[in-house]
Amino acid sequence: MASFVHLHVHSPFSFLDGASRIEDLVQAAAELGMPAMAVTDHSNASAAVQFHQAALAVGIKPIQGAEVTLEGGHHLVLLAQDAGGYANLCRVLTQAHLSHPRRQPRVSLEALPQCNRGLIALSGCRRGEVPALILQDRYREAEDAARKYMNIFGPGSFFLELQHLHLPGERTLNRRLAELAEHLNLEPVASNNVHYTRRHDFIIHDLLTCVRTLTRLKEVHPERRLNRENYLKSPEEMAVEFPEHPRALANTLAVAERCRPVLDFSRRLHPRFPLPPGTATENFLRDLVYRGAGERYRRLTPEVTARLEHELNIINRLGYADYFLLVWDLVNYARQERIRCAGRGSAADSAVAYCLYITEVDPIGRRLLFERFMSLERAEKPDIDIDFDARHRDRVANYLYQKYGADYVASVATYNTFHARGAVRDLGKAMDLPPDVTGRLSKLLPHIPADHIRTELERLPELRANPLPGGRDYQLLLDACAAVAGFPRFLGTHLGGLVVGREPLVTLTPLQEAAKGVVVTQFDKDDVEDLGLVKLDLLSLRTMSAIEDAVIHIREQAPDFDYEAIPLDDPGTYEMLGSGRTIGSFQLESPAQRALQARLGATGLEDVINSIALIRPGPIKGNMVEPFVARRQGLEPVTYLHPKLRPILEKTYGVVLFQEQVIEIATAIANFTPGEADRLRRVMTHARSHREMADIGQHFIAKAVENGVDPQVAETVFSYIRGYASYGFCEAHAAAFATTAYKTAYLVRHHPAEFFAALLSHQPMGYYPVNTLVVEARRRGVAVLPPDINKSRADFTVEGGAIRVSLRQVKGLSTPSIRSLLAAREERPFSSPADLCARTTLARDELENLIRCGALDKLHPHRRQMLWLLPQVLAARCQISSFRGNEPGKKQKAESVSALQTVWDLPPGLTPPPEMPDFSEAEKRDQEYELLDMDVHRHYMSYLRERLNREGFLASSQLSTLKDGAPVRVAGLVIRPHRPPTKSGRTVVFLSLEDEFGLTDVTVFEHIYQRYGRFIFAVPSPPLAVEGRVSRRGNAVSVTAHRLWPLKAL
Repeated sequence: MASFVHLHVHSPFSFLDGASRIEDLVQAAAELGMPAMAVTDHSNASAAVQFHQAALAVGIKPIQGAEVTLEGGHHLVLLAQDAGGYANLCRVLTQAHLSHPRRQPRVSLEALPQCNRGLIALSGCRRGEVPALILQDRYREAEDAARKYMNIFGPGSFFLELQHLHLPGERTLNRRLAELAEHLNLEPVASNNVHYTRRHDFIIHDLLTCVRTLTRLKEVHPERRLNRENYLKSPEEMAVEFPEHPRALANTLAVAERCRPVLDFSRRLHPRFPLPPGTATENFLRDLVYRGAGERYRRLTPEVTARLEHELNIINRLGYADYFLLVWDLVNYARQERIRCAGRGSAADSAVAYCLYITEVDPIGRRLLFERFMSLERAEKPDIDIDFDARHRDRVANYLYQKYGADYVASVATYNTFHARGAVRDLGKAMDLPPDVTGRLSKLLPHIPADHIRTELERLPELRANPLPGGRDYQLLLDACAAVAGFPRFLGTHLGGLVVGREPLVTLTPLQEAAKGVVVTQFDKDDVEDLGLVKLDLLSLRTMSAIEDAVIHIREQAPDFDYEAIPLDDPGTYEMLGSGRTIGSFQLESPAQRALQARLGATGLEDVINSIALIRPGPIKGNMVEPFVARRQGLEPVTYLHPKLRPILEKTYGVVLFQEQVIEIATAIANFTPGEADRLRRVMTHARSHREMADIGQHFIAKAVENGVDPQVAETVFSYIRGYASYGFCEAHAAAFATTAYKTAYLVRHHPAEFFAALLSHQPMGYYPVNTLVVEARRRGVAVLPPDINKSRADFTVEGGAIRVSLRQVKGLSTPSIRSLLAAREERPFSSPADLCARTTLARDELENLIRCGALDKLHPHRRQMLWLLPQVLAARCQISSFRGNEPGKKQKAESVSALQTVWDLPPGLTPPPEMPDFSEAEKRDQEYELLDMDVHRHYMSYLRERLNREGFLASSQLSTLKDGAPVRVAGLVIRPHRPPTKSGRTVVFLSLEDEFGLTDVTVFEHIYQRYGRFIFAVPSPPLAVEGRVSRRGNAVSVTAHRLWPLKAL
């Protein structure tokens, strides 16, 4: 039995002050024979759930705690003895954060007596009040402070903490603390104030401290540790440190014995849906479902009734009736408020969800399986995702707060963690490495974990072409990046997750304020669900916002337009899908989707559903796309291993595309229950151990034989579905997306101006940058008009069948300035640049950007002269206002004003601009692109077209005339190069080249990528020239690259 346990330990959730993973800390404690360990992070309990699970996994007792800062700045360590103590710890931490929003959390001494039950307090490190006073030789005050804490927590629950970290004055401090403990009949307790697991981890902690304090290793800072002593020492090492205080060591065991694990993962803390007294939740849900079923199905057939009863039985047995009512109520509120929303995910497998109008997919009509969503065997909380118009999602969240109360609702936290790019930037800065070196590396690195950098430096040609300098510093940088990979940097707000509690949340999780004043839990989405809390996913989907705006634009010309009534069999839409021209269409616009659409030739919604499922990492990696397309086109026969598979796989041409199909096959062939079949799917999907896979395979084959299937056929069927199952997609999820995907394609086809204006107003979203959408709009015959100070609105608008660029699109133009500009324009249009300056409060850089992007061209076409004059006009702003007078629309000019002054609308005394050449067309284009992210007048490549024609380059619009295998040269701006996973593991790069006519999709195989990858992922990215051969597959045309080079090298 160990003679000591650590009661003061910081995990990485001390945010840049803890340098060890939780798993490493508990594993080290277990290897040292310690029966328990406490985690005491700074002002938070974010590690609690992960620590609890990790500690129990290695056989040690987890003690939950925190090191808090009091209002005077002193530290105090709090440990939870039991569940009541944990609830009080959460209350203390919540009070510290919410009473000091956006500042350092501070605990009020007045709050502690109300929250002392079940808590043990340690006096803390040198920053604790008692040791700090002793270090200042203020012994009487130290005694008074100790008495104060003893009175708050009780004499048996306040301990004087001794630390021996080889710091100046420490032995004297410990002796004084021990004497004080003896004098007041208190107990001492030893700690090592652990901030990292092993002694050599000190450098990682030191670097994190530099990142936190914005200092460099070569600089001095009081937060930096003086030595390497704050590691997880063994009981033997601690005995050496405290030879004079054996009781302090023994007391750690006594404290640990008093504490017990405080988290209970078996509880279900679902909120109660408020109903009138005497109304049973199950009955209320049933009535709602059958009312909706009458509307959805018109006639309740035995099949419909049996399905609804089956689902309701499982929902009620698992205790989720309140959860379904809560989600129904949210969606109902959104629809009443005319907030566009749609349910998605595996919830579309539920007929109950469909009848409650949570989802729009009929699972009975599509033969979707409820067990993919919920089952008695799995007994997990159902996951219902709802997409809302991004602009109004917060209104729906506020409805939750109002209905259930602010004490019962909070947003879920998320953690900003160290990934490769951020780790290189932050740690490189702390090490004072050249910013040009670390900056270039961080930009070239893909989005990967920070511990993968070394591998990628050797593997990726763009990184090999920009090698790191040699030397110890850069090796330390790579080591440090690997060490901090995944460490949390700070707490943020989950994009969609909220929790609703049955009891006040503050008893279950500490709460704090995040950005924009949002109150969040200190736990992430996985942790809150482990605690038994219900998480709701209220997701912001900008596509919903774009659809709503497009409908508004369309109704300006066609007031009766009904988005919900868009026909699902429109020939024009399917013709467009078959052409592969799907840019702007939700879920159908990526290069892979465009190529697939051109090959599939969709004729119905079923094809859209299948295509959404096919272009996913799993199916692509599993090589499912080619067999599917070949069989659909009749180029490959469709065969079935057993007659029972035909009705299951017929709609996907014998390919196991959907996870639901795995469940159906197991049910049909092996007579599995739906729950058993779903377990089979989960084992296959999540790549469990070989033993588990072998066991369930044997069970499948045995049950299949019992069901009359030949043993060899049963084994072949199992191997077949095993090969596909891990790559399959949820059919309900694809079906839920498909209707929106099709309808957005309809809008692209029939209302391009209105829809692209809406899409452009809600960027960033989708796959492509703004300029690509602009090129596509033009390709569809829609003119794009430049920003105009007298015509542009805050968002993109439709003007005479053309799209007018918005004011928001102008970089540097703030929202308050846009409001000021629009308010002034309501009175009357701006008559001159000086008039604009006089009647708005726009700053100089905002006015310069408006001039440079062309927004003032209609007031005066000479941009360089306007920029020359701007400082004078701003300096005379007040004079201009008074000169113009208060009467709207009138100009009072002195007779002496020159003709130029009249043109510029200047008061007397201001110097008109001299004659000077304006910017060239190329300069204007560059400035417009810089400020608008788009080519308003001419695409960049159009300036090079004559030269490209001479060099034998074809435009993207000319490729469709070439035969398969024809040699070709193309050029353009590089759009979204990416390396999707492949089954072989070899790298294939896909990219698009954008010219003035559209996109050319390019495939770069590994041997070509290894030679030319430095050009593809260059920072900044130059226009690229590609030489290769045409690849035709149905209507899909692309280029397979043989050579690539920057266009400037022509």
